Amino acid sequence: MARIDFAFGAPDRLRMACEVVRKHYLSGRRLLVYTQDAERLAQFDRLLWGFDPTAFVPHVMADDPLAAQTPVRLTCTAPAASGDDGEPPWLINLDLACPPGVEHFERVLEIVSDHDDDKLAARERWRHYKAAGHTLHAHNLSGAGA
Repeated sequence: MARIDFAFGAPDRLRMACEVVRKHYLSGRRLLVYTQDAERLAQFDRLLWGFDPTAFVPHVMADDPLAAQTPVRLTCTAPAASGDDGEPPWLINLDLACPPGVEHFERVLEIVSDHDDDKLAARERWRHYKAAGHTLHAHNLSGAGA
């Protein structure tokens, strides 16, 4: 079973995802970012290039020829948990639904904004993950009490 970490209270889900990706990239972790929404994934891709003028986060689409050498891969198809270097990547879910094959990942990161639709979808994902027996952890990003 996977460990699922929900980070609640992000002012902007995609921008916070950029910060999370940068943090894990700098720590040497391989990441796979998933959403089935190609438009959202393209927006995230553009944001990764410019969310911080001094940040550099090397990333490519998962089907790119350089994907095996790139620490951050983006995909809008069913994410594969196998790592090219033997170390499976962590999955960052930017979709409103649970990603397919989540049980094959060691760790899944969920970022949730304060928007009502996002919170509602996150609650449904939480219930789904819990029913499937995954280990759930909640983190409050807003600075307010839980």
